[in-house]
Amino acid sequence: MIKPFFLIELKKEDVAISGCNYLVKKFWGFENILKHSRHLIFNCSHCFNNMNDQKHFMTYLYSKLPDKFKYPKENQCIVDMGVYASNRLMKYINKKLTIENVKVQNIAKRYGTPAYCYSYNQLKENINNFKKSFKSFSPLICFAIKSNTNVNLITEIRKLGLGADVVSIGELMKALKAGIKPNKIVFSGVGKTAEEIKYAINKKILLINAESKSEIFEIERIAKKNKKIVNVGIRLNPNVDAKTLSQISTGKKENKFGIGEKDFLELTKYIKKSKNLNLKCLSVHIGSQILDVKPYENMLKALNKIIKKANYSFEYIDLGGGMGIDYKNNKKMLNLKNYSRNIKRFLKNHNSKIIFEPGRSIVGNIGTLISRVTYIKEGHKKNFIILDVAMNDLMRPALYNSKHRIMPAIKTGKKVKKTYEFVGPICESTDKFLTINNFQKLFEKDLIVICDVGAYGMSLSSNYNVRPKPIEILIKNSKIKVINKRQKLTDIV
Repeated sequence: MIKPFFLIELKKEDVAISGCNYLVKKFWGFENILKHSRHLIFNCSHCFNNMNDQKHFMTYLYSKLPDKFKYPKENQCIVDMGVYASNRLMKYINKKLTIENVKVQNIAKRYGTPAYCYSYNQLKENINNFKKSFKSFSPLICFAIKSNTNVNLITEIRKLGLGADVVSIGELMKALKAGIKPNKIVFSGVGKTAEEIKYAINKKILLINAESKSEIFEIERIAKKNKKIVNVGIRLNPNVDAKTLSQISTGKKENKFGIGEKDFLELTKYIKKSKNLNLKCLSVHIGSQILDVKPYENMLKALNKIIKKANYSFEYIDLGGGMGIDYKNNKKMLNLKNYSRNIKRFLKNHNSKIIFEPGRSIVGNIGTLISRVTYIKEGHKKNFIILDVAMNDLMRPALYNSKHRIMPAIKTGKKVKKTYEFVGPICESTDKFLTINNFQKLFEKDLIVICDVGAYGMSLSSNYNVRPKPIEILIKNSKIKVINKRQKLTDIV
């Protein structure tokens, strides 16, 4: 007899079950499952001949669940019927790719390509999971506006309880426009101008995190001139290697961010004596797309050391963001619960409120970029799939050599034993997205989707080659809302 495969998670009452659900049903029995399980995850993508059979089975499963297990449906009983992306709400239904049950084909037909699409329910799930992971100390979560600057999306994030981390006057304006209260806004960044500082002071935001001696002196000068007392933080450079890309490492000595231990201690003493500055926060940020908790452990050790030397009780400790996501779909994720336990141990010695600045971990996997195949080119040494999306629409692959998975809008199962390079039309050799072997056979005018582009996608876009920026769409409960219109050539010419 074949037995189902089990994954036992963290707690005894949390049981995730994957593999063939027919075997689970037949040999294990729902009564035993329900007796010992609080969360059930069933993967039935390979168990049935068609989607209707899957739906019937899942309906049966849900009918067997006691009422106490049925809230909220999307969190308590996670049904995975062939999800091939980190966005759980993107899946194939009858071989057609859908986002919150809306067909990608229909989106492209109605709104054209390229098109950014965001899943509201995936956003909600990400935020709820983030809150749940750190609920033991209830941090102030300030969404990093730089990761996605769409005001409509930021408004939804605000409604879900988050504040904002900003690094420019423009980002601050967008946060305020989205309805985020000033007392939930933190201003970071290494090069704040006098204009930006004055604006932030007048708006009475929670904190300005300074990153140099000169910046502290400038904040003090402006505060004194305007007869204000300003809440400030000092960003420490802890010299911690985040084990991430060099382009997004921010916590080592050679990085431009924050100040070293000596300057930090000197500034702490200086601000204590200032009549116009109120030292509220110790800030730190070691990098982005971090998947290992060890760098965070080293960061917390560095903070313990500096706080002891400073002999100062900080009201806030801003731990930054940097939490990575699973771009490769290999299930390699940062263990947030482990990170949470480390912070709890840290807080035993410090009576401080924790601030987080997540961006990618909140919006990264909610976004997809729909594109159409313009040409298929068989080259001398390489074969190319030429798309209507380019590096000006999605800069990350050209900037960081980032890999974003590509999925066909219609799954045929017919693969080509060739290697294709997916590229854009921009006149740069770096205008390429992914090289794939044995991909599904594509034809000109076919649709594909580039995954996990919700963070640093549209926010890094440009009009290079005088190309209009794509449309942005929010899908919420299968309803489509245009949250940023497609640029017209007349807007930029």
